[in-house]
Amino acid sequence: MSTTEKGLSSALNARIEGCGTETIVFAHGYGTDQSIWDKIHPLVLALNYRLVTFDWAFAGTVKDQSLYDPHKYSSVEAFADDLITLLNEMDLKAVTFVGHSMSGIIGCIASVKRPQLFKTLILVGASPRYHLLFFNFCLLVWFVLFCYPCLLGSLGFVQLFLTMNMIS
Repeated sequence: MSTTEKGLSSALNARIEGCGTETIVFAHGYGTDQSIWDKIHPLVLALNYRLVTFDWAFAGTVKDQSLYDPHKYSSVEAFADDLITLLNEMDLKAVTFVGHSMSGIIGCIASVKRPQLFKTLILVGASPRYHLLFFNFCLLVWFVLFCYPCLLGSLGFVQLFLTMNMIS
């Protein structure tokens, strides 16, 4: 089963896959989109879960680029409000939320505002603090690493350390 919802969920390319009784919501970090979860989809679906993915307003895959308002999104709390709206539109409650990078803190804020929407939070490489200058720095680093690899010489590989924290 694959569905697309209306409203904000449609604008953010939200998708529901699977037909399990428990729902896992995957939220990507800054500089990426929902495709970062593509390799995980088959594993989760095989375990009989419903899987929800979406793109944040800043993602390049969002068709309506006017959806992203730099003033509104200068606070992470605005993203948390979008997450709450998304879960309400899709009629989701007591979800397991997996948040990568900035989405981890967004999930934490949203779960404080509306705890009944969340059962479990899984934070992947999350930080307790983000700032607009930090976002710009991350975008620059992403651009250099992935768009201009020739500038880095023969780096071989970049080892990333992901911290997974589970909060129940």
